[in-house]
Amino acid sequence: MVLVDTGVWIDWLRQVPSPQTTALGALLDDGDACLAPVIFQELLQGARTPAALQTLRRRFGALPMLLGSDPTHTHRRAGELYARARWQGITPRSPHDCLIVATAVEHRVPLLHGDRDFDALARIEPALTLFRPPADP
Repeated sequence: MVLVDTGVWIDWLRQVPSPQTTALGALLDDGDACLAPVIFQELLQGARTPAALQTLRRRFGALPMLLGSDPTHTHRRAGELYARARWQGITPRSPHDCLIVATAVEHRVPLLHGDRDFDALARIEPALTLFRPPADP
């Protein structure tokens, strides 16, 4: 399984060609793409109409969801990661990114992303594995 960040899903929905969206297509074909609850939330937040919300709920609700046995533990790890990043001069643009990292680490799955904040967070959290798609030719 590979946890896929919101930005990659959005680009995939908009059919934006990139190494990440190509990799996501292959992951979907293999049944290896998954979500975290916060990513599901972010995707639903983008709905522009009630019909679009229903479509997003149906499409993404069917994907594997990484749920921790103790959400407090995941959120604590996310808060600690945010603090550790700030101590090193890095302020993540979204605390949700720390929650996504904490979820990936907790479930020991790589993260597919297109957001520079995750590269910085990977330097702070060595247990995070980033999924690196091959570059487009």
